[in-house]
Amino acid sequence: MGVILTSWRISLRLECRGLPPNQQKTSHQDFQNDKTLQYEVGAVFGQRILDYTAALCQGKFDYLERLPDDIMLRIMYCLELKDTALLAQTSRRFKTVRTTLFSSEKFWEQTVRNCAGFNRDIEDIASAMGWKSTFLTFFHNSDDKKQQ
Repeated sequence: MGVILTSWRISLRLECRGLPPNQQKTSHQDFQNDKTLQYEVGAVFGQRILDYTAALCQGKFDYLERLPDDIMLRIMYCLELKDTALLAQTSRRFKTVRTTLFSSEKFWEQTVRNCAGFNRDIEDIASAMGWKSTFLTFFHNSDDKKQQ
């Protein structure tokens, strides 16, 4: 597999109607040396995508970003709440997975059970109020003070 840049000519001229798109195909190795193609990719998609494409061509893959959502969720279940916030800042995908995680009652149950001060009374309250509400009511502010 290589790099393929597809472009379409947009023109009002009749002779240009129905023209197929132009494709520039190159290997990963050739892309690293082709400054013209790099310039075109940068001009169309921006520097961030150009840097990302160049990194992929060099074999630098972000495997964490490619994990299936169910595995990402399992990993995030093991993190502390503040760590999930930090991870969510690294990419849109992690932010989306974190949103899914936060809508899970199982996550909030685990979070409350891991808080200092958790006891049977809190468990009974959580059964009535819900685990997320219990965390926000009883532990959220004390958790902030403990972290400072």
